Amino acid sequence: MKPKHQRLALLGLGALGLAGAAALVLTAFEDNLVFFQTPTELATKSVAPNQRLRIGGLVQEGSLVKQGSDVRFVVTDLSHSIPVTYRGLLPDLFREGQGVVAEGRFQDGTFAASEVLAKHDENYMPPEVVEALKKSGEWQRTTGK
Repeated sequence: MKPKHQRLALLGLGALGLAGAAALVLTAFEDNLVFFQTPTELATKSVAPNQRLRIGGLVQEGSLVKQGSDVRFVVTDLSHSIPVTYRGLLPDLFREGQGVVAEGRFQDGTFAASEVLAKHDENYMPPEVVEALKKSGEWQRTTGK
């Protein structure tokens, strides 16, 4: 083999190795992605029993029940609702009627949250929740921003 062909073969093998490594990284990254789902989206699709996911919506008024460190509440997008259980401290800004995102898994028809995220100020709502509220016709902007 000529040196020119050897360099071309090495370059080709290097590119193939780099493409393989990139494919492995992207596959691992895809397995760890957690997509945001609204209650309406979850009502229309089946979820694997132990699949980790995020749900988002509004904390339904009158649904918050605290018993020590155990908390139960309902996340709604005003079309569908999902009961949520959580053990731990809630964020300071967590309250009924406000936007929330919970990460966890479904267990026996209830969403068992491992993490609960509340909105960060009085004007914030996750974009996906806003879109779901607009689709349901329930979107009402309360501030001038």
